[in-house]
Amino acid sequence: MVKVLKDITVLEMGTFITGPAAGMLLADLGANVIKIEQPGTGDPFRAFKGELYSPHFQTYNRNKRSITLNTKNADDLAALDELVAGADVFIQNFRPGVADRLNVGFERLQEINPRLVYCSISGFGADGPDKERPAFDSVAQAASGFLRLLVNPEHPRVVGPAIADSVTGFYAALGALAALTERGQTGKGRLVETSMFEAMCHFNLDDFTHYLSAGEIMGPYSRPHVSQSYVFECSDGCWLALHMSSPPKFWENLAKAVDQPDMLQRPEFCDRAARIENYDAVNDFLAPIFKTRSLDEWCARLSEGEVPHSPLRNPPEVLESAQAKHLQLELQDTHEEMGEFRTVRSPLSFDGERARDVKAPPTLGEHNGEILGRHSAKDAAE
Repeated sequence: MVKVLKDITVLEMGTFITGPAAGMLLADLGANVIKIEQPGTGDPFRAFKGELYSPHFQTYNRNKRSITLNTKNADDLAALDELVAGADVFIQNFRPGVADRLNVGFERLQEINPRLVYCSISGFGADGPDKERPAFDSVAQAASGFLRLLVNPEHPRVVGPAIADSVTGFYAALGALAALTERGQTGKGRLVETSMFEAMCHFNLDDFTHYLSAGEIMGPYSRPHVSQSYVFECSDGCWLALHMSSPPKFWENLAKAVDQPDMLQRPEFCDRAARIENYDAVNDFLAPIFKTRSLDEWCARLSEGEVPHSPLRNPPEVLESAQAKHLQLELQDTHEEMGEFRTVRSPLSFDGERARDVKAPPTLGEHNGEILGRHSAKDAAE
């Protein structure tokens, strides 16, 4: 494994996704990430069918070690303080004010370690009228204006993965790395703050830029129309995506692939502006054509003409694809108690070297003995 952060120790008091995602991103880069959890229950994302090792938890907690501490207990707080003294980064995603009540607020921890980079993640920010509002993924997507770009107006439904949660974790990790870079010059740590609301507003930058620069408010069909993106069903019931963008050669080669040499002479196809204006007509013309051949047939034809396309794949189809296998995307590990763990590696390579090993997510308090010199949560319960 490429460990560019091998000398960095991270303490993560993260729950659910945002904090754990930030910790995982640093762990994937080789940081020593110690996940600090509440005794007995741990990260609430652990819970699943009466167990504490859910797929949700596994997603964001690989390459970490777990200890259990109740920081309202004097002995546990002293153990935490000892860890803080030697740490580089501290991550928490509590609501504003909770960290202070748990004795892990910024000012207190920085007094212990002035070099500490303290990363605080909230829902709507540390101050302001909405600071106390609970924020979960769909709430942050909606509040930032992003969710409306995903919702089909004819059939409104929340769809897709936890984008706001994971994106906020990415921004938090980026902020921590920036503060660590600065610390290399100044010797001092910093308070790094972000919120799901701010992160998603920035992630939704294209939407805001269209409004601020041109007074244009985008909708769920705005980008597909402009990027000339389509999804078509094939004769075998499989689906195919096209992203035609603007180069004329894409459309010229598409016309050949679909056996419609005069297609671009039609008024709705004649140029980019016409295709954007007549998006539905273009879609309606092509949809029945794509239902005449199988997915594999279309992929072969489109590949020959270098038309940008891809099947709509599910996880096993992605992992079995030739490119995924070539890039060695899948990683595996075996946890001595929980068994086989499979995941997808970090997308980053350094000097041509990819991260090829992974540590399965820890069980609750698994490393209490190793780090704290005490029994694990399971041993203590028994």
